[in-house]
Amino acid sequence: MTIHTTEWTMISDLTPESAYRDGESSADTWRLSWLPGRTLSREQAFAGMELDELLSDPDMVHDRMTHARAAARADRLGILLDHAIILLHKRIVARLRERPDESAPGPVGACGSRGHGLPRRASGPPRVYG
Repeated sequence: MTIHTTEWTMISDLTPESAYRDGESSADTWRLSWLPGRTLSREQAFAGMELDELLSDPDMVHDRMTHARAAARADRLGILLDHAIILLHKRIVARLRERPDESAPGPVGACGSRGHGLPRRASGPPRVYG
């Protein structure tokens, strides 16, 4: 897990979500791509990025310590962990719907490509991790 931060942005090497400093405000306010309509402090934005990364690791689905850390990050944002999971899930679904079928990746570990450097799509519904 690595969150790259600058004075104006926060990005993750694990997820497509981001945080950015609100240029319309004179105060040091931030916004998360997955939590629209909320202004946050820098610390809250970082907690939101950490939360996204914690929830994006499929190996940690059943890890109680990860759940506790995720709940603590959600609490810093002033939201329930369940609400954060739903919001992030909706973002994943929206991104999957935006992709044309021929460029949608298959399950993790799928082999082969169609000349685009992308894995072949397996038959059946798409697998959503995170």
